[in-house]
Amino acid sequence: MSGTPQVDFALDTFECIVLYPGPSGRALPDETVQRLQAEHVQHMRALQRRGILLVDGSVDGPAREPDPPIGFGLARTGSVDDVRSVMEADPAVQAGLYRVDVLTFLCPAGSLEFPLAKTQT
Repeated sequence: MSGTPQVDFALDTFECIVLYPGPSGRALPDETVQRLQAEHVQHMRALQRRGILLVDGSVDGPAREPDPPIGFGLARTGSVDDVRSVMEADPAVQAGLYRVDVLTFLCPAGSLEFPLAKTQT
């Protein structure tokens, strides 16, 4: 399925960020992984302060192998390409600890609120 679904109600559009283990993750030394994880958190907090990222967090639990998602976030900029660009600037993504995909997420208008996004400016 691609494109906007034909429904009889308004839709909100978000950019859905999905984070996966990267190609270099298993080969990196533990201290490098810890540093990159800290830099990733700083990067994500900066995106929230800039008003790009609405919510993000880790994904835990059983998932399809071999490449289960490990993180998820939502942004609302109007551009999947812009969000992909700022996510690809994440030091942990650049180092190959993580890889990222950005998709369009549609839901009924008004069904999601992000109270923390309003207070983190």
